[in-house]
Amino acid sequence: MTPRIFARPAPTEDKGDRDLTVHEPGTWATGIPAAVNAVATGVQQMGAVRTAQTLLKVNQVGGFDCQSCAWPDEDPGSRKRVAFCENGARAVADEATLRRVTNDFFAENSISSLRERSDHWLGEQGRLTHPMIRRKGSDHYEPVSWRESFELIGAQLQRLDSPDEAIFYTSGRTENETAFLLQLLARQLGTNNLPDCSNMCHESSGVAMNATVGVGKGTVTLQDVETADLLIVAGQNPGTNHPRMLTALGEAKKNGGSIVGINPLPEAGLLRFKDPQSPKDAMGRGQVISDEFVQIRLAGDLAFFQGVNKILLERDALDKVFIDEYTTGLAELREHLASISWEDIEYAAGVPRAQIEDVAQRVIDARSVIVCWALGLTQHVQSVATIQEIVNLLLMTGNIGRPGAGLCPVRGHSNVQGDRTQGIYEKPTEEFLAALETEFGISAPRRHGYDTVEAVRAMADGTARFFFQMGGNFARVTGDSDITDAALRSLDMTVYVSTKLSGTHLSPGEVSLILPTLGRTELDRTGGAPQRLTVEDSMSMVHATQGSLKPPSRMLMSEPSILVGIAQETFDPSSPVDWGEMIEDYSVIRDHISRVVPGFEDFERRLDEPGGFQLPNGPRDSRTFATPDGKAHFTSSPLHVLRLPEDRLLLQISRSHDQFNSTIYALSDRYRGIGEGRRVILVNNQDITRLGVTSGQIVDVTSEHDGEQRFAQGFRVLSYPTAPGCAFSYFPEANVLVHNTHVAEKSNTPVYKSLQISLAPTTLEGPAPLR
Repeated sequence: MTPRIFARPAPTEDKGDRDLTVHEPGTWATGIPAAVNAVATGVQQMGAVRTAQTLLKVNQVGGFDCQSCAWPDEDPGSRKRVAFCENGARAVADEATLRRVTNDFFAENSISSLRERSDHWLGEQGRLTHPMIRRKGSDHYEPVSWRESFELIGAQLQRLDSPDEAIFYTSGRTENETAFLLQLLARQLGTNNLPDCSNMCHESSGVAMNATVGVGKGTVTLQDVETADLLIVAGQNPGTNHPRMLTALGEAKKNGGSIVGINPLPEAGLLRFKDPQSPKDAMGRGQVISDEFVQIRLAGDLAFFQGVNKILLERDALDKVFIDEYTTGLAELREHLASISWEDIEYAAGVPRAQIEDVAQRVIDARSVIVCWALGLTQHVQSVATIQEIVNLLLMTGNIGRPGAGLCPVRGHSNVQGDRTQGIYEKPTEEFLAALETEFGISAPRRHGYDTVEAVRAMADGTARFFFQMGGNFARVTGDSDITDAALRSLDMTVYVSTKLSGTHLSPGEVSLILPTLGRTELDRTGGAPQRLTVEDSMSMVHATQGSLKPPSRMLMSEPSILVGIAQETFDPSSPVDWGEMIEDYSVIRDHISRVVPGFEDFERRLDEPGGFQLPNGPRDSRTFATPDGKAHFTSSPLHVLRLPEDRLLLQISRSHDQFNSTIYALSDRYRGIGEGRRVILVNNQDITRLGVTSGQIVDVTSEHDGEQRFAQGFRVLSYPTAPGCAFSYFPEANVLVHNTHVAEKSNTPVYKSLQISLAPTTLEGPAPLR
């Protein structure tokens, strides 16, 4: 009998789909409704005056960097006074809310009762105001002093049998200085267990690009995007996930460029954009974004780009001078692509050869080409191969290292790229560790640590005993989220550094601490004077971020202060690391970074340059490639054609428009036409008929991988124009369907975007849930 793991039902207070409303999907993004919603959300959470004071400092010089995405800012001289999008305004309001979670809240609500609440409800309660502890055997969090918190954490770290029993996780909201301190703490302790949200999002991009062009970051600038002759936007929904990108795409269209959108869903932001800062656009029809829309089958992007590359080779549309001077491996790729049949390519991609040929001709005709992508490409089994096929396309046509051309992985969190630059990585390079040792006089560990998937396994099998989370919502965002919950609850200690309450806080270890921290919007006077921090965007620009709001409680500490407090209780006072000096003045941290991290030389002075400074990038700057032979590499990847049984669908799990990662601002998804409900599964009408279900029916969803099933109850089927054979649902609700061993080849990223599922009439009185 196939083993099954049962997910919990919908939280009792969540209206779920009882008040569900459905209307036609949107055909354009942003416009006046987005502006109205941005202001309304701010006023609701912050009040009118605070809204104006805060939003006008978002993404401004001397202000703070928006938390909601990593899209780069315009040059200071051309930056608009309103430099935020609807979702950025929601993120600011969510953090700068006037609502508070006090000690009384935890006295009145047990952990068990809060586990019945949804993350949406938990987040709506407001900002955390005091350090809290769940002591052994208790079902409540209670107040604790900062001093006792640090003493308990330090004592627990010293009790470990091995430093590798500790896991330090961070989300991308953490700034550069904080990330540097966190990795330093872990490595002084003696472990490289530094999983982060990159493991679950763009890890596939980094693995693919490092192996082929010698850098794991994008090779374009904002100006390149705005001046590209052809932009291919694949596996990305900019209207929701990176709305400010729409402005750059609009500029590209005004400059004569064209855009091809590739996605399983016809997302509004890929169709048409109404610029809210242009009355003509906002009131009129706006701009067409995609000149051609390719409705790809889930996991079909590899086949699609292999088809494009076959045509480029057949038509000899190659930049032979570039290829001869800078690359290797084309002959092997030519032979490999010739062996792949068009029948397999068309079936796997889900689009006809004629459309693939049309896109290939657009590439041939273009003077410069950029390919942009996000998680729609990075969370499949063959994600690394897919991104390497994009690299093949750009290498064939010489579209790396010249204006308006290159690779553009678009990151989500505002500093997720910076965290990795600062050493948040379970497999650090020898060069980085050697520089760290020289700078601080410590002995850095060489053994590779756990990534996110491996961390869950280590906690579940008892190999790990301590878990530290800096931001994020680990128990909800991981695959197999119910197993993650049980793994966290089995630990000796869990420590959660957070601004707001989340579901992960309700997965406590034997002893669990919630440490409230300052947000991006707030004034940090650590050391007695205002401090600034820094972030790195998707295009390697580094600039300052500095909040100005009064913190919601005198008991809040900055993230750097928390890390230093832990370090000082963990390590001997004679430690060679100057923890105390770094917390007095963050410029001391930056001084250390300038000598450890390449590209940050003279950090403090360059930070004062207008708009910050850009980190070096070999492929972009000089067509140099930091591979073992100094060449860019063509790669040949097998095409695994996924042929589903008749009763199955491919499921992708993504977020709604009113959501940032696991932070759910509202129970609606305006662009997809869904209101007041999240336990839904969107299915093509042809598939609804074929599977014998009806639109509006409540079903149970089962996924299967490696002989095991995962099971989620009570999702309402909705007819939606997805690609045939494909379905869509929201995370974190559907994350229980992602098996912990179902991961991308080479990058180990959970496969959130191509799960094989079946639907069945719901069994509302089915087996008891795991929790």
